[in-house]
Amino acid sequence: MNNLSIRLYKYINNYNPWTNVYGLSRSLLALSMFLTLLLNKITYFFPFQKVAQSNGFLTSFSIFSIFNYSYVSLVIIKIICLILLGLVIIGWRPQITCIFHWWIAYSMQNSALTLDGGEQIAAVFTLLLLPIALTDPRKWHWSKVTKRRKREEYFRCIPLVIIWMIRVQIAILYLDSVIQKLFEEDWVNGSAVYYYLNDNMLGLPKLLHKLFDFVLDSSLVVIPTYLTLAVQTLLVLALFAPKRYWSIILTIGVFMHELFAVMLGLVSFSINMLSILILYLKPLEKPYKFKKLNRLTNHWFKNLQVRFLHKSNPNYEEAK
Repeated sequence: MNNLSIRLYKYINNYNPWTNVYGLSRSLLALSMFLTLLLNKITYFFPFQKVAQSNGFLTSFSIFSIFNYSYVSLVIIKIICLILLGLVIIGWRPQITCIFHWWIAYSMQNSALTLDGGEQIAAVFTLLLLPIALTDPRKWHWSKVTKRRKREEYFRCIPLVIIWMIRVQIAILYLDSVIQKLFEEDWVNGSAVYYYLNDNMLGLPKLLHKLFDFVLDSSLVVIPTYLTLAVQTLLVLALFAPKRYWSIILTIGVFMHELFAVMLGLVSFSINMLSILILYLKPLEKPYKFKKLNRLTNHWFKNLQVRFLHKSNPNYEEAK
């Protein structure tokens, strides 16, 4: 038991969950909601004549019900939400912005109309990410942890437990999706993709429809139908797979959801799913390197600094 406790202590002490992995996931969750609010009229989600009649705790706790439900107040709150979501996207002060991020996601899910499953996913996972973000000591969620706090190992235990709760939740999400599909005849006989891609609302755009007609109008349609079931089953089993296979499974999962984005127009939903797949299949303690992006931003900042110094100091070239 002593050896086990020592090994566990060493593991927790060396485990650093506050990296750009969970930061990227937060940014993607916020980006999805940011684009949803930015690119749509607020009255699409909140027809205030109808919303004003709704009661109950779920709607009264919503950020969109702070003021009276009028067009002007909803537009003002929309702008405030866009600013707050922008702060989440750039990664500023995760300890503070995480609370507002969850509140906006919760409010969209419980107050807004005409939503897809992406908003429900955002509401759940912004809540689950709260303990990780609240214990994050950084100013930006893209930076590295530079200092250790007192009782640091206790702070690190919280994200370690939470991330596995999140992974179990994601596995259950995909498991439920597979089970629900297996109880539908269209998925069992392999024709489900035909009906989805020909749907008036979710179907393929005309250009893509012409390209894929030969698949939809033949028995080949069973291939994408059963492949969807196979990939989702693989994502369930990923919870039990060795970590060395996670990157491959992550690539397959991302490819599937990006196909949904292109072919079905589920852009915000796919961004949300990409976010949770990163939490699911990318170890938090192994940050993304972003070498090319770092070189590009460093080069841009250096050029900006040179131009600023050149303009502010006429003798800059001589001093140089």
